[in-house]
Amino acid sequence: MMDLWDDESGSNAHDYTVSEISGAVKRVIEGEFGRVRVRGEVGRVSMPRSGHMYFDLKDDRSVIAAVSWKGQVAKMEVRPEEGMEVIATGKLTTFPGQSKYQLIVDTVEPAGAGALMAMLEARRKQLAGEGLFEAEHKRAIPWLPNVIGVVTSPSGAVIRDILHRLRDRFPRHVLIWPVAVQGQACAPEVARAIRGFNAMAPGGPIPRPDLIIVARGGGSIEDLWGFNEEAVVRAAFDSEIPLISAVGHETDTTLIDYASDRRAPTPTAAAEMAVPVRAELASWLSEAQARMGRAARGRLEQRDQRLRDLSRGLGRPETLTQSARQRFDMWADRLGPALRTLVLRKGTRFAPLSARIEPRLLRQFMGNEARRLDGFAGRLQPAPGVRLRRAQRDLDMLARRLEASKSRMIGDAQRRIRDDHTRLDGLTVRLSRLPETRIEALRERLDRLDRMRQTLGYRETLKRGYAVVRGPDGVVTSAVVAGKQPGLEIEFADDRLAVIPGGGGASTSPAKPKPTKKKSEPPPDQGSLF
Repeated sequence: MMDLWDDESGSNAHDYTVSEISGAVKRVIEGEFGRVRVRGEVGRVSMPRSGHMYFDLKDDRSVIAAVSWKGQVAKMEVRPEEGMEVIATGKLTTFPGQSKYQLIVDTVEPAGAGALMAMLEARRKQLAGEGLFEAEHKRAIPWLPNVIGVVTSPSGAVIRDILHRLRDRFPRHVLIWPVAVQGQACAPEVARAIRGFNAMAPGGPIPRPDLIIVARGGGSIEDLWGFNEEAVVRAAFDSEIPLISAVGHETDTTLIDYASDRRAPTPTAAAEMAVPVRAELASWLSEAQARMGRAARGRLEQRDQRLRDLSRGLGRPETLTQSARQRFDMWADRLGPALRTLVLRKGTRFAPLSARIEPRLLRQFMGNEARRLDGFAGRLQPAPGVRLRRAQRDLDMLARRLEASKSRMIGDAQRRIRDDHTRLDGLTVRLSRLPETRIEALRERLDRLDRMRQTLGYRETLKRGYAVVRGPDGVVTSAVVAGKQPGLEIEFADDRLAVIPGGGGASTSPAKPKPTKKKSEPPPDQGSLF
């Protein structure tokens, strides 16, 4: 073969087609490398409408073209982004259409937690620059929401913890939107759930939540990565319903925590933030009512004392009228002589005038006075009718106003009576349900305690292969003490067995205590198990 290639004339050299050369190169590369893991920095990333992803892997000296088909992209837990340092796993092959080799990538994983944290910090700065984390956009959490929407996995311990804490503090109506809390489907499902709760119409067949809790238990940064996706952060920012994020433990921080209206360190703490304690609220109301009653009584007593103090400052009534009475008596004594003196003075002045009066002047005076009286009579004759009509008109107007006021007062009274009946019916229904709810809660608590008692009892431990060793003096806890005993009793889960140390044999009959040395046997829970 080398001789043929070295022939200068080339007359005996084989003529290869382009496809043969491309196929030979493809077989050599695929056979030599097979599946490989390549570490590098992600360069240009392109994702056309076909769903395939094309990107570059590069270092400081070389670049490798990489491609992931649509089905492979859908299964990726972490998608490559420009600037990320990743480890790509796939198959090395060629692309004959452009005479280049490329890597068909199946999976992409960050090159260590440092790369994930770097990408997380870059995304946080980008979203913070857009104002998604500003405090001015955060809404206040309702003090007592009627309906709470929970976005979490329906099968995990998180939802049970939230429901248990809500039931203990203040039972509320809870709507659960089941989602995947890790993996590729986590981010789109959580974002869809938040937007779905916000899309519910108030007053619809399904009540619209007053508060949303997004919850998940603890995990690694990879497990919690779905809550760092941009789609979830933007959905939390756009939520018109106040949102509490409770993702991971207290030390875990995700980007949804920055965009939410309130962050809870744990899902249980989120339930505690959502509702107050009903018992504490009832106690506070009782205390407030008592304080209000004491304040009202104190205010009345203070006003009464003030009135008594002011009354003492007014003095005695007879003291106020004594001087006026004295002045009245003095003027009454002077009134009689003064009237007699006045009559004498007037009589003295009238005597000369009476001598000058003539009958003609009296008749003229009387005629003038008669004409004046006739004029007054003509003016007074229609006056009673006018006043009567005016009074009648005023009376009719007043009657109409009183009738309208009466109808309005009757309507208001009837409406208040209906409202009071409705409120009384609601309180009656709530009061009738309260004992049943309380008894059911106590019954569930008693059942839980009984199951815990059975689980933690020493007989459950015996069923797992342990035993209790007793001697004449009580429970034996060491081999040295057991060797000194004349007889031992071993309690198993199903029966007790008597044993004589030193090869004396065993018996299934219960061991009898010594009649001369009677001691109280300790509780079984304090025994030695082996």
